[in-house]
Amino acid sequence: MNTSSSKANPYTLMFGKLPNQFISRTSQADLITGTFMADPPNQQVYIITGIHGSGKTVLLTEAARFFRKQKGWIVIDLSSEDDMIQSLASQLTSDTTLSRLFRSAKINLSFLGLGIELQGESPVTSLQTALTRMFESLKKNHKKVLITVDEAANNTYMRKFASLFQILARQDLPVFLLMTGLYEQIYELQNEKSLTFLYRAPKIHLSPLSVSTMAANYKKNLPLDIDSALELARLTKGYSFAFQVFGYYVYQEKAFNEEAVTLAQQYLEENAYEKIWSELSQKDREVTYAIAQSKDGKIQNIRSVLKMDSFQFTPYRTRLIRKGIINGDTHGYVYFTLPLFEKYVLANYGLYY
Repeated sequence: MNTSSSKANPYTLMFGKLPNQFISRTSQADLITGTFMADPPNQQVYIITGIHGSGKTVLLTEAARFFRKQKGWIVIDLSSEDDMIQSLASQLTSDTTLSRLFRSAKINLSFLGLGIELQGESPVTSLQTALTRMFESLKKNHKKVLITVDEAANNTYMRKFASLFQILARQDLPVFLLMTGLYEQIYELQNEKSLTFLYRAPKIHLSPLSVSTMAANYKKNLPLDIDSALELARLTKGYSFAFQVFGYYVYQEKAFNEEAVTLAQQYLEENAYEKIWSELSQKDREVTYAIAQSKDGKIQNIRSVLKMDSFQFTPYRTRLIRKGIINGDTHGYVYFTLPLFEKYVLANYGLYY
């Protein structure tokens, strides 16, 4: 019930870092770890999707931490903004233990500049060949590699890496991929003709966090009774980033008051909503604005404002649901999934055009 001013704020405003206080997505984490640990595994790839701030990186980090503790597992973090194939080879050969295995397998990587040179052995001249032989060696030595890619982009590096991963997995080599990405990036990537395996790869779409679990966390760390903690949890709408931001400012203000909510709203707008809004098309913004104007979220009334029939409205509804901006679970209605987002839309629609 009490928070000491000398203690560090238990909540964080930073993206991409595992916070001190977070709501673990236990079922999704167990699905990933259980599937990859199975013998034999029926999947070697999972794709985590969700809107900015939905907790994709937290779930990926949580899973990666689990595998780093498992005997025989190596975790490699790659960025889709770099040459991923070169980076994968470099990270594998820079590990002292693995380097010894590759030497024992007589893999001469001197031509590729990877630091393993063997006298009397012909150098490998192709990165794909080199990595195939490396993973064959790892398999013989009962080692497995989890590759993580946070915020995958549909670019040349990512497409080439995905093609290589597909080849390695098809050869039954011990390589696993855990990747996060926005709906648009994953959709574009999986529709590349040579990467159809990504279309079939299982997706984990992050749903809102549990209100009761958030409320319990708030009650434990903030000067709130259970009713106020529940009210604050409901205000977040289960949006992972908002859970941190509202907690941070209520802790800072030592109260769940108008000032804390205003500060949280401003931070959400500047660090999440502006980015989300900028990625919408003009027509998506028009539809989003009509939803923000609606008092009850009734689709019939929203279509009336837009002068759209059901056939015209459905593609925008579907796209906004997939982007994680609206919820369409209730037949005939749509609602924003982001807290106070309607205020941002109403204030910013038409501002820059």
